[in-house]
Amino acid sequence: MDEEAITIRLTRDQAFVLSDWLYQVMFESDDLEGIVRDRAVWSPMYAISGTLDKTLSEIFMPEYGPRLEAAKDRLRANLYGGPASQSHRVRAAESGRRRG
Repeated sequence: MDEEAITIRLTRDQAFVLSDWLYQVMFESDDLEGIVRDRAVWSPMYAISGTLDKTLSEIFMPEYGPRLEAAKDRLRANLYGGPASQSHRVRAAESGRRRG
């Protein structure tokens, strides 16, 4: 078995948003098993979450909610191009699509 570590590079905004999502899924949800059915996935999720928690000062700063929303807006704008308000419409339109 190959146990060589890998490095994943994220922007601070990506890391902040991912950290919040992982926290919500892992610690706030009553249905982690329903969201992530394969328990083998839990191991890397906990490893990534722990690394983000140790690395990100943003999660302990005041005004967590507004900072998180600003990071999400920047990511949406970068992903879809244009202002964040346009990206919300694109995201809403695409939310019905699923990967096959």
